Amino acid sequence: MPKICVIVGAGEGLGQALAVKFASEGYDLALVSRTESGSQKAFEAAHQSAPNANIRFFPADATKPETLEIALSQIANEMGPVDVLLYNVRGEFTRCAPLDMSYEGLKNIYNVEVIGAFAAAKSVLPSMIKRGEGSIFFSSATAAFRGSATYPLYAIGKFGLRALSQSLAKAYAKDGVHIVHVRLDCDLDVPIMQEAYGENYDPGELANPQEVAQSYWLTHLQPKSAWSNEIELRPLSESWTY
Repeated sequence: MPKICVIVGAGEGLGQALAVKFASEGYDLALVSRTESGSQKAFEAAHQSAPNANIRFFPADATKPETLEIALSQIANEMGPVDVLLYNVRGEFTRCAPLDMSYEGLKNIYNVEVIGAFAAAKSVLPSMIKRGEGSIFFSSATAAFRGSATYPLYAIGKFGLRALSQSLAKAYAKDGVHIVHVRLDCDLDVPIMQEAYGENYDPGELANPQEVAQSYWLTHLQPKSAWSNEIELRPLSESWTY
């Protein structure tokens, strides 16, 4: 049976790099996003890297947990049991003062960062526990460690994601499932950041998505007696924010 890697949030940045990495290592891919166009660049890059890989798209909305359950059930039925789940979804990076947060904004960030992540993990964990193996990665940020006076919604969401990841790891690592919270303390060298930096864009100051994906892969390969359940990644040029 081929190994199956699911990427929830397979956009053109880190999602694309993760798709290329795992496909090139012999995995078949299930790319999950709201629209097929949202995963198109990841699909094309992974197919170019691994022409023989089975790469498929499955629609789901991270803000609607039932759609994730349906998509992951369909993946298991049509492609096989999931070996690696990469939850690579990020909520809106909205600037506001804490007292200006809306109830709707809090609900939205919680749905994306916590409920969506839980729905995805809940869909694959029983099979992983039964087989005694599997990896689940949650892409996160240093915001999971510190509140913010200017981006409180993002911090609250990432705090929740870290708590979810740690809770799952403490409960199910003993069953052979490797659960990892990945804190990216950096800006990634992706199109949206290149545009944001404008004239100040310097690839040497940003994290290379392909090299970040390599770190995910190496963490996935860790032996069971020496697991990392939380890692932080940053380029050598990054000023530590925590």
